[in-house]
Amino acid sequence: MTPAPDDGRQGDSRADSGRSDEGRAGGGRAEDRTGEDHAADSDLRKAGGLSGRTGGASRASHGLVLAALGGLLLASLTAGLAIGSVHVPPGQVWAIVSHALGADWGDQDWTRARETIVLDIRAPRVLLGAVTGAGLAVVGTAMQALLRNPLAEPYLLGISSGASLGAVLMIVSGVAVLGPLTLPSAAFAGALATLAVVYVMARTGGRMTSARLVLAGVAVASTLTAVMDLLLITADRGNQAREILAWTLGGLGGVQWDTLWLPAGALALSVGLLLTRARSLNLLLAGEEAAATMGLDVARFRARLFVVLSLVTGVMVASAGPIGFVGLILPHAVRLLTGGDHRRLLPAAALAGAVFLVWADIAARTLAAPMEIPVGVLTALCGGPFFLWLMRRDARRNSERGAA
Repeated sequence: MTPAPDDGRQGDSRADSGRSDEGRAGGGRAEDRTGEDHAADSDLRKAGGLSGRTGGASRASHGLVLAALGGLLLASLTAGLAIGSVHVPPGQVWAIVSHALGADWGDQDWTRARETIVLDIRAPRVLLGAVTGAGLAVVGTAMQALLRNPLAEPYLLGISSGASLGAVLMIVSGVAVLGPLTLPSAAFAGALATLAVVYVMARTGGRMTSARLVLAGVAVASTLTAVMDLLLITADRGNQAREILAWTLGGLGGVQWDTLWLPAGALALSVGLLLTRARSLNLLLAGEEAAATMGLDVARFRARLFVVLSLVTGVMVASAGPIGFVGLILPHAVRLLTGGDHRRLLPAAALAGAVFLVWADIAARTLAAPMEIPVGVLTALCGGPFFLWLMRRDARRNSERGAA
């Protein structure tokens, strides 16, 4: 007699078949999600001529990049404190610094004059250069992601022109109600006023696009620059004109310890905020429609971040003047090391920006000694050719895509 089929085995077979169908369906959904991720990665590679390595370096190599940049920054700070009209050996620099921090290291064989040079003259200047360079590089990185434009930089919305005009008005009027804080305060007020005007002009019908925002920034910057030039022409040909020119060219001289906390605080807050929004910046690079599909409120996110970046830019310009091209050059250079992921790009850009501006200031102090070159002149000499190269590269890539 033929045995009956095993119902238990048939049930298991049917269950396995059902699980297999569910697995295929789940695999299909996973494949759909993977397809969206690949599409986003493809858009990331194309966006704004940015680096194609969306993921960037591996976690270990990224740690090595940050460690290398951190070590380079430490060496750069040491060089900034040591190099100048009075050379101070690096060992003595760290002995003076450690003594000031209450941890004596090495013999106290330096003079009082050298201690004053290191701690009161060079240290605030070098630290301001590091903070300003880091801040501008971070803002430039975020700006390029928000606008999906490799030529975007921190001064695109006219904030530097407003800050410069505020400072120039104080110089011309001779008002110094806040002492050493008068110029930075006036510059920051000018940056805030410019930001408000640009937003009012760019907002029509309750909406604001990136194109209108940039156009409004360019128009406002041109107007404010014309007013500033008029004030320069009508100013006294003595100290006022020289002070106005020195401010508009950017520089790190004259900084004191009691004014350093504001840019340092702005840098810390901006880096922390941008790191929490790094995923949104990555989504935005894939395109507005793709970012909206993945749950990002593009209009609100972009408007809020523009305000934050403009405020940080205003603080940096108020502290050091309009130092150009730092926020344009460094993001592109760092992407070659880290890729386009902003979780890795932003910290590396901050470190690289700090290193760059510290060395630019060292060159400004030493190339034509005893005369000092405004650091903004040197960054413009580096950034101008780089900007032209970026334009030609972008045009060449667009023509190649059109031909394809």
